[in-house]
Parts: sequence; C-alpha cells; structure tokens
Amino acid sequence: MSVSLDPSSLLDVAIAEHLVVIQKLSSQKSVLERVASEMARAIRAGKKVLWCGNGGSAADSQHLAAELVGRFRRPRRALASIALTTDTSILTAVGNDYGYEQVFRRQVEALCLEGDVVVGISTSGSSKNVCLALEAARELDAFTVAFTGEAGGDISHIAHTTLCVSSKDTARIQEAHILLGHVLCDWIELNVCDRQIPEIHETFRV
Repeated sequence: MSVSLDPSSLLDVAIAEHLVVIQKLSSQKSVLERVASEMARAIRAGKKVLWCGNGGSAADSQHLAAELVGRFRRPRRALASIALTTDTSILTAVGNDYGYEQVFRRQVEALCLEGDVVVGISTSGSSKNVCLALEAARELDAFTVAFTGEAGGDISHIAHTTLCVSSKDTARIQEAHILLGHVLCDWIELNVCDRQIPEIHETFRV
C-alpha cells in the first residue's frame, strides 16, 4: 500500500486488496478439504484440535478454538479444541525457564496425543515457536496443518499440509486465515455433529 494514499481512500483500497486475496483462495479448496477431513476424523475418534500462533494469529487461534468448543452456526455438542495461546502462567513460566521459542512445544508435548490435529498459524511462516510446536506434534504422530502467507516459510516444510494465502500483506493474510478457519468450522459442524442439542439458554431455563 502506498504511503502517499489519501486517508479517505484507505477503505476502498483495503476492500479491493482484500477481494483479490480472497478470490485466490479457491486454489486452496483441495487443501482445505483435506484439513477438514482430518479434523473431522480426529473429532469422531475422540481426539482434539490444537491451535497456536503469535499476535493476531494467537487471537485467531483462540477465536477458532472457541467456535468449536462453543458453536459456529448450529446448536450441537461441544467439540474438543484448545488454543495454546491462553494460559499466561504456562506461557510466562516456559518463556522464562526455557525461552519463548518453547512456549507452544512444551504444551504440545504435554497435551497432544497421537491422532490429534495441531494447527500452526504464522503469516510469515517463520515463527520459531510455531515451527517447534509442529515438529513436536509430528513426533507424537499428530496431523499437522500450517496457515501461512505467500512465502510459505519454514512452517510449510514441517506441516503435513499448508493453507497458503497468496499475499505478503499481514493484514490481508490474517483476514483470509479467519475466513478459512470459519469454513473449516462450518464444514465440521455439517459433517461431524449428527446429534443436535437444545440451545444453552433453553436447556438451563429457570
């Protein structure tokens, strides 16, 4: 984006850039279907989906884990999903004792089981702590997924499969990541949850 832009044109430019990136996501359809299938397989088998990332990608991790544990569109049973970005005691203890690069890997070693799915989100593809988390997950025979940007980065060489957004702009990549995540949540609800349950407020109505 040019620094000489009139501030009044920022929204128009952002929308135009966003649409270009989003339209290119159709090239990722087969990868998205594979990721959705692996997540559905894991959940049906009583396994879980773990997410990790830094900054905005940490927020995306929490957002998408919440969609599975709570709900996306439909009333249904809770689905096992954990964001490895939320426990400040773990993050600060591991960061202090072992270094920030280990904050996700240690949690994977503690929580991940064979057959789980571990998702690493990194717009650059080079976040060391995310790379180490996926390496640990592979050692534990979990299925690993990378969400990244156009460069791919180191993470794309570690994960079993990579959802790669065709952009170098962090904001546009993050916008695409959350769309991909929402599609995954929608797919899982449609294909895994065969037992509908009442709304929470209906279940516990006084």
